[in-house]
Amino acid sequence: MKDNRLLEMRVFRAVAEAGGFTAAALTLGVSQPFVSQTLNALERRLGVQLLHRSTRTQRLTAEGEAYLAACRRVMEEIDLAESTVASPEPAGELRVTVPRAFGSDQIVPRLPGFMAAYPAISVQLQLSDTVTNLLEENFDVAIRMGRLQDSSLMSRRLCALQRIVVASPDYVARHGPPVTPQGLERHNCLMWLPPAEHLNRWPFMIQGQRQELAVKGSFRSSDGTALFQMCVAGMGVMRLAEHLAVPALRSGQLQPLLADYQAADDTAIHAVFLAERRLVPRIRAFVDYFTSAFATPPWAA
Repeated sequence: MKDNRLLEMRVFRAVAEAGGFTAAALTLGVSQPFVSQTLNALERRLGVQLLHRSTRTQRLTAEGEAYLAACRRVMEEIDLAESTVASPEPAGELRVTVPRAFGSDQIVPRLPGFMAAYPAISVQLQLSDTVTNLLEENFDVAIRMGRLQDSSLMSRRLCALQRIVVASPDYVARHGPPVTPQGLERHNCLMWLPPAEHLNRWPFMIQGQRQELAVKGSFRSSDGTALFQMCVAGMGVMRLAEHLAVPALRSGQLQPLLADYQAADDTAIHAVFLAERRLVPRIRAFVDYFTSAFATPPWAA
C-alpha cells in the first residue's frame, strides 16, 4: 500500500508557509491542481479541516496550526535521522529521467563507468522527451536541455547546448541548399510536436541582428531520435543538437547549412534535482560524475 503521508505533510507545510496553493506549487515545483488534490486528500484522511479557504486567502484552522507544528517536528526528526545514519558511501536506488536522444547517445554509454565507480548504487533510467515532475513522479535527477523554467529545483550546468542546421547530402543533391534563411520556406523542415514546438522557430544572424524564423514541414515528432533518423534518411532539414550533429558531420552522414547565418544558442544542458535532496550522497555522486564527464563535451574533443 502506497504511503503518501510524508508527501502530504510537505505539501501542507508549503501551503501554510507560502501563503497559498499557487505559491506552494511554485515553491515545490509542482502543479497547482496537484497541491489542491493532495490537501483535499489529506483533510479527507484526517477527517478535519486544516485550512479556511476563500477566493483570496487561505487561513489555518486550529487543527491546521497544530498539524503544522507536528509537520515541522516530523521533518526535523527525519533530517536528524538521515544525518545520523547516512552512509558516507553513495548507495541505494537512483531514479533518473533523461531526454531520449541525449540519453541514448551520451548518458547510457557513461553509465557503466558511473556504476563501476559506485557499485552500491542501483539505477532506474527513464528515456523520455516529456518534462517529468520530479516530486510527483518520484525521480531523483533529471537531465534537461535548453532554458530551465523557474522553479524550486536546483541545477548544475553540464555543458553548453548549440544546435546546427543540417541535412543529408542526398537531400541537398535533390533539393539544393538554402542560400539564405528565408530560403528555408522552399524546404521541408523536420519539426517538433508540443511541448517542444518552440524549437520550430530557428534563430539566425541576419544583417547583424538575431531573428527567428518559423519553419514548416511534413514531418513532426516528439522524439528527437526519430527526427534525427529522418534527417539522416534524407527527409528534410533539421536544426540538430551538436551532440548528434558533430559526429554525423564528421562521418559525412550530414552536412551543414547556412553556416554564415548561425546564431549562438544561449542555452545549456543541466542536471536538476529537488533542493532538499542536494546532500543525498547518491544524487550528489551522479551529478558530480556527469558534471565532470561533460566539462569538455565529448563531441567537441
